[in-house]
Amino acid sequence: MTVDWQPTAEIATLHERARLLGEVRAFFAERGVWEVETPVLGHGGSTDVQLASLSCEAATPAGRERLWLQTSPEFHMKRLLAAGSGPIFQIARSVRDGEVGGRHNLEFSMLEWYRPGLDLEGLIAETAALIRRVLSSDPGPVRCRRYRELFRDYLALDPFREPLTGLRRLAAERGGLDMAQAPRDACLDLLMSFVIEPQLGWEGIDVVQDYPASQAALARRHRDPEDGEWVASRFEAYRQGLELANGYDELTDAEEQRARFDEDNAERRAQGLPEVDVDRRLLAALEAGLPAGSGVALGLDRLIQLALAKASVAEVMAFATPRA
Repeated sequence: MTVDWQPTAEIATLHERARLLGEVRAFFAERGVWEVETPVLGHGGSTDVQLASLSCEAATPAGRERLWLQTSPEFHMKRLLAAGSGPIFQIARSVRDGEVGGRHNLEFSMLEWYRPGLDLEGLIAETAALIRRVLSSDPGPVRCRRYRELFRDYLALDPFREPLTGLRRLAAERGGLDMAQAPRDACLDLLMSFVIEPQLGWEGIDVVQDYPASQAALARRHRDPEDGEWVASRFEAYRQGLELANGYDELTDAEEQRARFDEDNAERRAQGLPEVDVDRRLLAALEAGLPAGSGVALGLDRLIQLALAKASVAEVMAFATPRA
């Protein structure tokens, strides 16, 4: 039997990847943002219904415990922020179950950074500057676009007002899937992925803002000036149809965060998904005081894929999951 032992990326590509990682580190060094390292295993996982956390049992000083492979370094990095770290970044190994395809891998490199005192507009500008640095070219202007307007432009509907029955019908038509029992956000996510995302980022860097409040995750919320609807204080950045970055005006309220974790697990139960252990230490850090500011997670493999004009993230990874 032949065993595929060779890397999924060419050696020359891995040399270029190493060079680009050096550019990322230089970018943050120039801005006084220092690099940190945090655990891949933690006592809490991501309760986000859209993410699938993996866990394992391990022998620890407390005995046999369930530990969660981190879907991003966010929780641990926020604990550092609460301890007074100041601006920090990390190139972290992250793991998400079910993440397969040309743009995904079960294990991947997440570039995440936090900027105490910086507002979302400032973070958008810094994210665009980082993307330009790695691409080694000017991709064009940054264009900020509202989530609601994108649905109106491409699907002729208001995502906040369209009845769920209509969203389910349209999502089933566009995705070719059975959406008869799908919740509202699942329908919106499918339409965003199948219809809108492929159109974004072809004339520059498209930044989408004002997502539904139900998709705020760990971001603050604010009122839509159009009609007072609650929306998420977050953005996503796109280039050539690829979602590259997801940024938040970070939630600092421990009680609000605890309520969101509980809501997530309640929704998991409703959908027949396994519950995820809540990160109690993150909640304690928020209670101690997380400085106001913004943070962003960027899919580093995807950005390198774009920079090197490769067809999939596997082509810029030493050993993608099928050959790991």
